[in-house]
Amino acid sequence: MAIPPIFKFVSLFQMACSVLYLSYDGMTDALGQSQVLPYLKKLSHKGYKFHLISFEKKEKFLSYGATIRAICEQSEIHWHPLSYTKSPPLLSTLYDIHRMKRLAYHLQHENNFQIVHCRSYLSALIGLKMKSQFKIKFLFDMRGFWADERIEGLIWNIQNPIFKLVYRYFKRKEQKFFLEADHVISLTYAGKEEIISWKGLEHLKDKIEVIPCCADLTLFDPTQVDTKKSAGYAAELAISPTNFVLGYIGSIGTWYMLDEMLLYFRHLLKQKPNSIFLFVTGEAPTKILSKAKELGVEQNAIRIVSVVHSEVAACISLFNASIFFIRPTFSKKASSPTKQGELMGMGIPIICNARVGDTAKVINDYQAGYVINGFETHDFEGIDPEFPNFNKANCQNGAKEFYSLDQGVARYQTVYSKLISVSE
Repeated sequence: MAIPPIFKFVSLFQMACSVLYLSYDGMTDALGQSQVLPYLKKLSHKGYKFHLISFEKKEKFLSYGATIRAICEQSEIHWHPLSYTKSPPLLSTLYDIHRMKRLAYHLQHENNFQIVHCRSYLSALIGLKMKSQFKIKFLFDMRGFWADERIEGLIWNIQNPIFKLVYRYFKRKEQKFFLEADHVISLTYAGKEEIISWKGLEHLKDKIEVIPCCADLTLFDPTQVDTKKSAGYAAELAISPTNFVLGYIGSIGTWYMLDEMLLYFRHLLKQKPNSIFLFVTGEAPTKILSKAKELGVEQNAIRIVSVVHSEVAACISLFNASIFFIRPTFSKKASSPTKQGELMGMGIPIICNARVGDTAKVINDYQAGYVINGFETHDFEGIDPEFPNFNKANCQNGAKEFYSLDQGVARYQTVYSKLISVSE
């Protein structure tokens, strides 16, 4: 029996909008919840059909797996979680890549995807092969200069001949990713400029789209914060209206400079003795408190709380100012701190450092806080904790113009449309 033309059109549209999304990051991780799922949910509602492969850590999967599964099912995202393998180093990663490739190929044979969207370098290894074998469009969502991050973050020891070989392997692959990808996503304009400055990549300017780590500004909106929850956290944490609250959100790992942030807080206490340093983080409190004790920071001036992503805004609303210091290395040219858009959306002044992606430019352009060039006492003295030059309206407008999730989704949609030649 002949298929009516309208059904042919619907079938073709669904095929053309079918995307395989590969992520080595887990969806039960905070990063997956803030920087993958919100985009896929909105794009799914615009007609794109996603199959999502991710690697999940056992403890987090047990805690949040059912929640993430429900979110995916609600948006008709087909989630294929794989268990993350941690050890032994390198071999465990090779094993995970093999499993991702095997599952990706199986799903490709079943669904005939038009795009393979690869988040960072490990996923791109598979995307490159799939493009060659299946003629699928390969989208390289680089997220940062990953191989250089491994060296500069001291995760790989370049003096070790094995890690040196691995680093060189990925730097060669990096060139292939840029050259053979049908489109590239960079988190920053600084990263894009760095890429097109490399020999042989000058022509890629029009093939690289900049999409920073965006924030859901319907969630990070001070007018939408549940004041009862906010008051509840204030009571739980013994924070009163007379306290000046310096806040930090997110993990504290390889790149975030805990020592220097605590040193700034020690300086702030001399200016505002009633100050409290509130960490909204999943990190172990002992890590922060022991470092504070080592640096001579009063531990009773520090508060630490861990909350689900949907309640972060209620905690941010307690901040009078926020801080994040990031190691200013070469690879950080391509980094976009997720927290920046969230904080700006809430209209919270930011204290940060220069030479990290587009961070300084955005802060200065939108009068959103202070950017320092170093971490000595004289650098701290240049920060007025009253923030006389801060403009809340400009700050929040900057969040909308630069970090809005809707803006990010629209840019991804433009890229997808180019790749699959579908008129939206």
